[in-house]
Amino acid sequence: MNWLALNHSEQLSSLVEHSFKQDQVIFKHSTRCSISVLAKNRLEKFTGSENLTFHYLDLLNYRALSNAIADRFNVEHASPQILLIRNGECIYDESHHAITVDDLMEQSR
Repeated sequence: MNWLALNHSEQLSSLVEHSFKQDQVIFKHSTRCSISVLAKNRLEKFTGSENLTFHYLDLLNYRALSNAIADRFNVEHASPQILLIRNGECIYDESHHAITVDDLMEQSR
């Protein structure tokens, strides 16, 4: 898995812009949560897709950015959480044990 770290709000604008060309995935992760660690491990077993770009947000260090993402895409904050962004909008979000690569791939282009 090739994660792109999200650690400042300017990256969010770029991510939205890129979502018009390619689906963008945001994984919001808490290093202190065992469910989050399991979800991240499941995602990392996935070899990737040419149709998706994966972004990683460390919730403990960047909570303000996590809140900005929740506001921008009109989703309730959760941890762990995965969002699929297309054409500037969140078209899919899941949290906790519902995070699966298969479901994510079904939603992607």
